Amino acid sequence: MRFLLTIGVVICTAYTTYAQRTIDPYHYSIEKNIRVAKGAVVSAHPLASEVGAMILEQGGNAVDAAIATQLALAVVYPGAGNIGGGGFLVGHLKNGKNIAIDYREKAPAKASRNMYLDSAGNAITQLSLDGHLAAGVPGTVAGLFASMKYARLPFKKLIAPAIELAAKGYVITAAEARDLNEAKEQFIRLNTAPTAFVREEPWKAGDTLFQPELAHTLALIRDKGAAGFYQGETAANIVAEMKRGNGIITLADLKNYQAKERQAVAFPYKKYTIVTMPLPSSGGICLQQLMGMVENYPIAKWGFHSPEAVQLMIEAERRAYADRANFLGDPDFVKVPVKRLTDKKYLASRMQDFVPGKAGSSEITKAGVFPESEETTHLSIIDAEGNAIAVTTTLNGHYGSRTVVGGSGFLLNNEMDDFSVKPGVPNMYGLVGNEANAIAPHKRMLSSMTPTLVLEKNQVLYSLGTPGGSTIITSVFQTLMNTLEFGLTAEEAINKPKFHHQWLPDQVMVENDFPESTIRALEQMGYKITKRGAIGRSEIIKRDPKTKQLEASGDHRGDDSAAGY
Repeated sequence: MRFLLTIGVVICTAYTTYAQRTIDPYHYSIEKNIRVAKGAVVSAHPLASEVGAMILEQGGNAVDAAIATQLALAVVYPGAGNIGGGGFLVGHLKNGKNIAIDYREKAPAKASRNMYLDSAGNAITQLSLDGHLAAGVPGTVAGLFASMKYARLPFKKLIAPAIELAAKGYVITAAEARDLNEAKEQFIRLNTAPTAFVREEPWKAGDTLFQPELAHTLALIRDKGAAGFYQGETAANIVAEMKRGNGIITLADLKNYQAKERQAVAFPYKKYTIVTMPLPSSGGICLQQLMGMVENYPIAKWGFHSPEAVQLMIEAERRAYADRANFLGDPDFVKVPVKRLTDKKYLASRMQDFVPGKAGSSEITKAGVFPESEETTHLSIIDAEGNAIAVTTTLNGHYGSRTVVGGSGFLLNNEMDDFSVKPGVPNMYGLVGNEANAIAPHKRMLSSMTPTLVLEKNQVLYSLGTPGGSTIITSVFQTLMNTLEFGLTAEEAINKPKFHHQWLPDQVMVENDFPESTIRALEQMGYKITKRGAIGRSEIIKRDPKTKQLEASGDHRGDDSAAGY
């Protein structure tokens, strides 16, 4: 009888918890900063964060919540949330294990080295950005199912909120209305079938976006698993869309796609351990280089946004991005000298020509020598058991290729632009590449996505990451410095003005509200400063090592929102 009573209490408690967190897609608020005792989720959209928190309350772990949150983002954040793109998951489990799951898109089998060059050998960059030919083979759905081995709840439960949001609709924000209106002409030009994103009258805040075709696609995934996407009706719709728009993804490309579990990058920084993503993310290697190059300088003493600290970080960024352009690519296709690139002696040698108070030069600083959109989205989750997840996922540009699969209702990526279309020709983010990142069939394109965890004594301290194309790595780097060295709160660390240098072009980009005194000091050193709008939209969760309380913060630069219990 006692056993039955316990069952009854558990059922009642689960029902009560669910009733306390009702997902209302027509009335919701944005929570920029929360403090909670048990579990927290922060993502690019408040509804997606609420879905993740609800899954945690219902007994799911951080992986369950990450899967459900990504699926919800595919509905409520179509600019970057997706099932037609790809991403990376980094995790630290309560048993001490670090995990890294790679579901980066792949080049189709018909892709070729010079597919975006004209007869004279000039790059036709628009072909790798717009429409059907720009799309790589999507990896997100495979990645979600690869994550399920670490989850606790059934997949049907995790996908249910996303299906409901797509079928019954959700109210869009002013920012979402603006984005849809701005992309209308491209949606019309680049699609072969009507889409849910286009209507005659302009979108406005408070309008409801219904996506019945996407709801049907998600239901197929619910009922048939990964085969509900990579085979059958949805796969046939993708291939039909390719044929209508001169794309090259085939049924075989879809059926043969597999996500890949890789060994997470884990490296020491003073008393901390940084856990992040390995190749084909360039972020993990570059982050290790950046932190290794500044580690032995008194950066904390110099202070946050001091000219001395900012200059040091700029020069580390210059050198890391030079190495990125020359050496990094898909490790399944090219041999990348990872150990040498991250060796402490090598990193020290990279900084030998650093002159405090004097700007470096990217004409002089090349890749090292040794023997032999911006539009992405991030989510962070920490659960009550100490499991932590950081996921960065993307369509590449805003709304990806702006091409929706007819009959299936989801956007395709334009990740082919992340390859080096031609050595020395910059991609949409101004990044240049070399042969290591050249296009080849079935190859994964290099990425800047850098989902990252910070451990202290093998316990999770932070889960963080950001979108932002080429600025992702430097934004994560700055967030880490802001917290670990400059003592900023989690909320301050992601919201304070950012700067960025990526080797080429040889200029420092700063957000419009960056301190003028620091700008003037850098200009006197010889740096070219360019002001710009927002850099990234970071998410962060901090876990207090003593109280275990969680502080979750969403970036002020967008509709990012935190939820928890």
